[in-house]
Amino acid sequence: MIKNRLIAATLACGLLAFTGGVIAATAEKSTPKPVKRYTIEQFMATTSLGGASFSTDEKRILFHSNESGIFNAYTLSVGGGKPEALTRSTTDTTFAVSYFPNDDRILYTRDKSGDENNHLYVRELDGSERDLTPGEKLKASFAGWRPDGSAFFVSSNERDPKVFDIYRYDAKSYARTLFYKNEQAYSIGAISRDEKWIALNKTNTSLDGDVYLFDVAKSETKHLTPHTGAINFNAATFDPSSQRLFVLTNEGNEFARLRTYDLALGSMKDHEKADWDIVSTYFSRDGRYRVTAVNQDGSIVIRIVEGADERPVKLPTLPGGEIRGVTFSKNGARMAFYLNGDRSPNNLYVYDFQSKQAKALTQSLSKEIDAKDLVEAQVVRFKSFDGMVIPNIYYKPHGASATNKVPALVYVHGGPGGQTSRGYNAQIQYLVNHGYAVLGINNRGSSGYGKTFFGADDRKHGREPLWDCIEAKTYLASLGYIDAERIGIIGGSYGGYMTLAAMAFRPEAFKVGVDIFGVSNWLRTLEAIPPYWESFRKSLYEEIGDPVKDKEMLIAASPLFHAKEIRKPLIVIQGANDPRVIKPESDEIVEAVKKNGVPVEYIVFADEGHGFSKKKNSMEANRKILEFLDKYLKKS
Repeated sequence: MIKNRLIAATLACGLLAFTGGVIAATAEKSTPKPVKRYTIEQFMATTSLGGASFSTDEKRILFHSNESGIFNAYTLSVGGGKPEALTRSTTDTTFAVSYFPNDDRILYTRDKSGDENNHLYVRELDGSERDLTPGEKLKASFAGWRPDGSAFFVSSNERDPKVFDIYRYDAKSYARTLFYKNEQAYSIGAISRDEKWIALNKTNTSLDGDVYLFDVAKSETKHLTPHTGAINFNAATFDPSSQRLFVLTNEGNEFARLRTYDLALGSMKDHEKADWDIVSTYFSRDGRYRVTAVNQDGSIVIRIVEGADERPVKLPTLPGGEIRGVTFSKNGARMAFYLNGDRSPNNLYVYDFQSKQAKALTQSLSKEIDAKDLVEAQVVRFKSFDGMVIPNIYYKPHGASATNKVPALVYVHGGPGGQTSRGYNAQIQYLVNHGYAVLGINNRGSSGYGKTFFGADDRKHGREPLWDCIEAKTYLASLGYIDAERIGIIGGSYGGYMTLAAMAFRPEAFKVGVDIFGVSNWLRTLEAIPPYWESFRKSLYEEIGDPVKDKEMLIAASPLFHAKEIRKPLIVIQGANDPRVIKPESDEIVEAVKKNGVPVEYIVFADEGHGFSKKKNSMEANRKILEFLDKYLKKS
């Protein structure tokens, strides 16, 4: 980031925090309006939505929704109305992928009880279903359409569990041919529209990556990004004319910008930049528009340009929130997108470029919940133990004050290189609504804040990133309206590991811990990673540790081997089918902590994997978490 922009961003955050303090001080002089408490059933009555694809006549939009309690594919008129369910699974999560470009068949993907072995399905015109990628223990995903809709591409690891090949399917007969045989564990970046080129990504470490170009006719692979040092290159997309490849890179900069590689000339040049990471770019189906997403201080900012001269497109004026998931109709006359805010989950919109009108097609927040009772997030920062500035997304409960101090939670994201960002989070809003302040910490190692910050946790897990969380407790206690004796820690996946690490390595720090699908034994987790993670196995080992070469380091960083130190109440949530953090990770930490005479609650969901795909399970887990917190944190 340019230095003066960094100063401006820091000042802006300071102003936000200062303004919030003034409002809080003023509010204490009057009686605050009581906030209505909502049940988990009311929160779960909110609908989660995602995906968007226009029908060939541009009159309907395909998307997925968990309205039924589990995700299924739906279609909805661009004029609004009641969504029509196209799939009706009651057991396995179904995500919409795309309408066929020339008729009303649809593609969708589904796994089995969260095992992440997704298959690609087609729903025929008569409503029947066909698995296009049959077989056991394979993982497949959609990889794009041929421009005229006569064929589509699918990636699959059926030949070799460690790598993903590309198959081309005929859109009428579903006959397929092997389009690209992946023999070097590349990840697929993009396929050019003329089908002459395939862009390939190679992950070397979490901080270093390369782009390769495969010539389909010659069956030759060229290395496009030779370099020295830790620099990330990542192929994003080809332009519609198949003359340039768009590449994201942080070469010579803290943040990723966009470059283009000229396929004929073999030269690379800068194309677009921002003061934060550009995280993606892609073209509309007709090639008229290009969409860029920027990760701007925990928010997603969308840029759209039009035509060869890339004229900026003015986006519609909308209620508060962020535009996400932009897609276009076949002829570019309409744009579908989601609007997401801190107090409002994804709502599907359609925008007509001619009339300049945007129409909301859904209302996802439960009708029983008044958004005014929820809270807007703030971006706040504090200095950690060594002076490093740590960014956070913070949620302050209504009514919290110096005379009404509240308990708090440090909320740690997954990853390790994930990020807590702005936007609707039902779990956080549920906890805040019931009186808990929540600080979504972006400890060192989080993405979105530059490559130096991103790499600052490498091979330091259980130490410096954890110490940031300890300093987060100190920051919360300094606010004046947080009860310093009632601060806990919560997290999922890597955040679950951080919870366990806090309990084991700094047992005095937090009053309680909430571990959701968390790692307890790095040795086992790294040895048990799914075979389809082969393309970035080395990267994981470089960042966290090699289970053979770094055995002692990983033992030192694994809470399971230090469980005797855990002496505060703990709740553990686990999916029985989790392929990433397998069930023994939770079984053994629970068994070990119980030997300490510490209150431990353990909840296992037989039909979940790494995360919640079913409302009933999410409802049960969050109910149990709140009951646990009320018992051991709020009322202690």
